[in-house]
Amino acid sequence: MTHGTGTGLPAQRNAPRTPARPEQPEQPAPPGTPGLARFTVSSHTLRTLASTEPSEEGTRLVRDVRRSKRLLLLRAVLDAAPGAETAEHWALLEEAERQDPAAVRDVLHYPATGVWAEETLRRLHAPQGPPPDLGHLGALAAAAALRAGIGFKTTLRPVNGRLVLPTLGLLRPHGPGRLALTERSWDTADALPLHALPGGGPTSLDDLDPYRVPPPDPAAGTAPVRPARRLTPKGHKRWDIQWAGAHTLLERYDSARAEETGRLLRSVVPLAGGTRSSGATLPAAAGSVLARAQAPPALAATLVHEVQHGKLAALADVLTLHTADRTPRYWAPWRADPRPLEGLLHGTYAHLALAGYWQHAALYGARGAWAQHARIRAQVAAVLPVLRADPALTVTGREFVDGMAAAERAMDATPPPGDQHAGARRALERERRAWCAAHPELAPFAGV
Repeated sequence: MTHGTGTGLPAQRNAPRTPARPEQPEQPAPPGTPGLARFTVSSHTLRTLASTEPSEEGTRLVRDVRRSKRLLLLRAVLDAAPGAETAEHWALLEEAERQDPAAVRDVLHYPATGVWAEETLRRLHAPQGPPPDLGHLGALAAAAALRAGIGFKTTLRPVNGRLVLPTLGLLRPHGPGRLALTERSWDTADALPLHALPGGGPTSLDDLDPYRVPPPDPAAGTAPVRPARRLTPKGHKRWDIQWAGAHTLLERYDSARAEETGRLLRSVVPLAGGTRSSGATLPAAAGSVLARAQAPPALAATLVHEVQHGKLAALADVLTLHTADRTPRYWAPWRADPRPLEGLLHGTYAHLALAGYWQHAALYGARGAWAQHARIRAQVAAVLPVLRADPALTVTGREFVDGMAAAERAMDATPPPGDQHAGARRALERERRAWCAAHPELAPFAGV
């Protein structure tokens, strides 16, 4: 059993307001904590999520956890950033919510808003570093007010000659200094809308928001993810074609995963050219996937893969699956470098979904799909015993990994033709031996 917040707008301390309408009014709130809701993850839901197969209860849990975490984060920012300007921006958000709760919810739960909130909270508690960007709260409020269609007046300061309004796009002011905004400000030639991906769903291609990825963290010791600069119309058109093609394939081969992608993915952030990775998921930007432009079959697989990372990150926010440290010691067949247990668990989970997706695609006759399925399933099958035997797994974590193993075994019902499975396993064993030769001290963590 775990706890998280509900989905209404958190109230300002010592400031009266009209209560927001909760999405789940039947959920009780703990005393003294407005908006908090109780989450219970049943064994059935846990094992359903472990299988990676889309489900109504799994999707609902992921979305509710994301919303709860976001509101806790916004509550913390609001508590740590007192002041008249913050109160003014929050009052505008509350006014917009009274008119259109769904519009405000979309702005506050937009992936980039989470990145801003986490970075702002970190800076508020690190006075020696760069100052927090509290002005962005005004951009959130203005975007919410514009979408809600209320009359308002506010003044904001553009950054680098432009003012980004999350979920809407950007405004280009005519001159330097602060910019006065009203309900008519978006209806000008100076507005550049966020690019909506085709298909009629909510997913946007975000190449505008300054918080679409977190700023580099030197302490992390990893290369920062670099988003692409603002795309040209030709770049947007290329993405439209690839996105439409990828969704056509998802709908054809695995319509449940196509629906899951639509419900859990709010934005796609193009990666900069030269990025080696085909995709990435950042916990702070829940509901977003970073991806480089790629052919539709590869993009469809990237979406399947990255959506799983988002699901598992949400589950790990409310359940403790293991108690391992971050020491990289495990063999992961899809990478050359050793991985910590957390990384191995995430990678195995995402690749289990890919093995299932390629099996579905193969049954529909997709070229090369059986080979992809056999290769990826062999990888997953090789590391699952290592995961299951790890003493750092909690009871809940062991149940989750057991559910993954059951889903992998269920793929035996429709094996690939010929000796593709056996061939994939032989190739994988050669790779395991080579990795152990390069990392002899870590051989016990490769299932040897």
